Amino acid sequence: MLRARVASVVLAIAVVGALAACTAGTAGTGDSAGTGDSGASADGAAGDGPTAAAIETGTMTVFAAASLTEAFEELAERFEERNPDVEVVLNLGGSAALAQQIVAGAPADVFAAAAEPPMATVVDAGLADGATVFATNTLELAVPAGNPAGITGLEDLARDELRIALCDERVPCGSASATLLEEAGISAPPDTLESDVKAVLTKVALGEVDAGLVYRTDVRSAGEAVEGVAVPAAASVVNRYPIAALADAPHPAAAAAFAAFVAGAEGRGVLDRLGFGAP
Repeated sequence: MLRARVASVVLAIAVVGALAACTAGTAGTGDSAGTGDSGASADGAAGDGPTAAAIETGTMTVFAAASLTEAFEELAERFEERNPDVEVVLNLGGSAALAQQIVAGAPADVFAAAAEPPMATVVDAGLADGATVFATNTLELAVPAGNPAGITGLEDLARDELRIALCDERVPCGSASATLLEEAGISAPPDTLESDVKAVLTKVALGEVDAGLVYRTDVRSAGEAVEGVAVPAAASVVNRYPIAALADAPHPAAAAAFAAFVAGAEGRGVLDRLGFGAP
């Protein structure tokens, strides 16, 4: 059965230092790379990775962006059903922190980031042969249920009386938020900066802030705990999600199969249903 744990920046693997700055660019992350896209899949469909017989048994660790929590919990369970001798453990957190953990030597089989710069950190360190962009996402305003502050759009974030939560700019949701606000010409000093998008969402759901910028998929995953306020300008700030089987993966065949499974037809179906855009 899937065991998932959410990794915070503070409580992450001890060898990790501070968050890495998410620099602009997409160096080392193409739209496709050696992640096992060819061959038969674990469930027999062409193009989704090695056959089940070729996959190692044991526990495989997947480092994934916090915004992928619900999608990867479901995909990991489906992958385990097709490969009953494989257990998938998810380490979920801010993409930049996860990238630094991998570079620092944390044992991992697969890395899935919420933007291309954190993946470039891993690729440039020689720890992944390449990456496949498998999904996209955009920002949306999240407000507590009932929208007590009466927020109707991004421009409301300039109201001095509002309490606002944003992601730290060193993680993808924070970098995207900063770009969005800058392009809109809105000054919105946050009352709290969080290490990943789920932490922002929690602040909103608990009513500790009046609004937060999160991904549209996070608003959907929160159900009735929050309400979403559309941000049309966010269409110009799109996060691209890459995935890669790591070069030093303890279970290389299983890692390649999982990465291909996520990027394949069944993975696409799950991601579509949860609100992620196509690559």
